Amino acid sequence: MGDRFASAKASAPPVERNGLARERVADIQRARVLGAAVELIGERGLANVTVAHIVERSGVSRRTFYEQFTDREDCFLAALEEAATRAEAYVLDGYDASARWEVRVRGALTGLLTFLDVERRAGQLLIVGSLGAGAAASERRGRVLAQMTELIDEGRLQTRAGAEPPPLTAEGVVGGVLSVLHSRLAAYPPTTGGEHRDATDDHGEDESMLALAGPLMSMIVLPYLGAAAARRELTRPLPAMSSRPAPTPADPLRDLPMRLTYRTVRVLTSIAVLGEQGSHPSNREIGIAADMQDQGQISKLLTRLAKLGLIENGGAGLIRGAPNAWRLTPKGREVERAVGGRAEV
Repeated sequence: MGDRFASAKASAPPVERNGLARERVADIQRARVLGAAVELIGERGLANVTVAHIVERSGVSRRTFYEQFTDREDCFLAALEEAATRAEAYVLDGYDASARWEVRVRGALTGLLTFLDVERRAGQLLIVGSLGAGAAASERRGRVLAQMTELIDEGRLQTRAGAEPPPLTAEGVVGGVLSVLHSRLAAYPPTTGGEHRDATDDHGEDESMLALAGPLMSMIVLPYLGAAAARRELTRPLPAMSSRPAPTPADPLRDLPMRLTYRTVRVLTSIAVLGEQGSHPSNREIGIAADMQDQGQISKLLTRLAKLGLIENGGAGLIRGAPNAWRLTPKGREVERAVGGRAEV
């Protein structure tokens, strides 16, 4: 039996050696906090969201929050940066740098509207919430607007010589587009309790931001290409939704009433690794592999994981006095692969 314990410890998951599991836990905790911040800003408005609200919604501790962010404003800025990065991925997905100006604009607009349909709360933060998020957020918003204005201003090259609209036209066009998007996003009904609500759920076709593609393109091209081109944009078929970039990292414990800790990851990964070696480990073997010396602590954690349906015991009760024999459930394997950063086998 001693040899088996020694083998368990020698083959324990190398969480301390490579740090991947710890980094994955930090990534998921950060994603939880940012996701909670985005939801809450959409529900309550930026000024009415506190650190306490974010901590409660995300399910992390206050200590964990301050390990990730300096303060509430730092969290908001990180959420805004994440939303801007996600929006840019959608825009670039539909953008063809070699195409004509109006085709490039249409592709970029389709990508942006797709983002606003698929990730509505992040879109609200980017276009509505960022207006009151402080100087750093204002600067970030300004950089995005400058890029949009530069693209629209290229339309002046498409006009007849001597008939070019003034450079200020591009700023006015961008402001008009944002005003339309702002009014739609600000009116989007809130969800409660962290419930996800897709932009097309129970609202009908009118709620789709992509349906605005024709009218917005008509408004954009009018001062540059004229009334005939603007009318063509209005009658153009609704564009297909651009392909969706890879989603943000999922929180595998979102629907489970527990906090994600490094200790939990060590235990799940230990059971997974020992199981791959043909063993259904006991409490003591898991404690050795996970480097947890307190058997009372490991017993409580294993009991809780079993109640959550992440592990199951195939040994207790089969023979009186026999040790427990733990293995991951299908849900447990899914969670362990996500939080442990290990490939599926």
